[in-house]
Amino acid sequence: MKSDRKALMQELLQVLRAGLEGPGALSPAAFDALALRLFAYQYEENPVLRAYWEEQGVRPGRVGHWLEIPPLPVTAFKQATVFTGDPAEAAAVFMTSGTTRGPEERGRHYFRTLDLYRAALLPPFAHYLLPDGASLPIFVLAPSPAEAPHSSLSFYFGVILEVLGAPGSRFFWQEGQLRYQELADALAAAEATGQPVLLLGTAFAFVHFLDWLAGEGRRFRLPPGSRAMETGGFKGRSREMPQADLYALMADRLGIPPERIVNQYGMCELSSQFYEPALRGGPTGFPRPKQGPPWTRVVIRDPETLAPAGPGEVGLIQVVDLANLDSAAFLLTQDLGREVPGGFVVLGRAPGAVARGCSIAADLALGGEQGDGP
Repeated sequence: MKSDRKALMQELLQVLRAGLEGPGALSPAAFDALALRLFAYQYEENPVLRAYWEEQGVRPGRVGHWLEIPPLPVTAFKQATVFTGDPAEAAAVFMTSGTTRGPEERGRHYFRTLDLYRAALLPPFAHYLLPDGASLPIFVLAPSPAEAPHSSLSFYFGVILEVLGAPGSRFFWQEGQLRYQELADALAAAEATGQPVLLLGTAFAFVHFLDWLAGEGRRFRLPPGSRAMETGGFKGRSREMPQADLYALMADRLGIPPERIVNQYGMCELSSQFYEPALRGGPTGFPRPKQGPPWTRVVIRDPETLAPAGPGEVGLIQVVDLANLDSAAFLLTQDLGREVPGGFVVLGRAPGAVARGCSIAADLALGGEQGDGP
């Protein structure tokens, strides 16, 4: 029977808006049923996925559980239009950072609507970054959606500022550059008034700002309740910065202790994100586990056989993201990870995988192109 996109859309919106906890949260059984319906819809309406799954010998009616659905490698987004509609009628298209081989190599993620994306990002962000319900000025070390209309990360930051940002929230990036002095002035004002703040940015945007502060001989002691979220990885073009070292620098220069800094894991090809539960009493040692909302699943797969890896074994990270209604909900990343108590950890790119990501893009924009790094 042909899948009803409108009914799927409404059910998904209801699931996403129910959030991560409470009676409305998605149960494992409901996840499996919804995943199988989404598989049937994408098989019928997405030519790239249908061809891929037919090659793998699977189709609706032959799959009894979501784990049996072969995940699509994310490299497909660079090679084909993974979309259920007409790309010319897409409401938005987000592009991968394109930091290695030019714009022609950038993956494209098409959306028929951004309603699911907005609904998917807000509850997890509030759950992991604002578990105390705080309303904080949010300072973003990244371009705004107006400056980077094809950046999923900029859109994400824009929605967060629009919905959750207290007065004074703003982007500190203009015309391709982080506004170091303006950000420092805003932090000094927060320090002076005792106003806690939330800082958001890529790992290497923070690295470059911390370098600038060191050069200026400046450091802050931001008020208690301040916190930060960084994303995009710890390996730039200029150098590698281990997570523990970055957090120690942030504690030294900003006065935000490591236990109040959270790493977010996401990618252009997804609609949902994963977070460390540090602000919710989770482990604060390194590496820290990451967790996702109930409409996602992460499976660690053996790089050779693609069978699920055993507990603690290193493999490729597969993500199931039910919010990816009109692209691909079942994806195989190029990242290595392993399952740990309380979630999973990301161990970096698989050997031979193309380096990419918003953190590397920020490193290049802010002057990291002078060296290739390790």
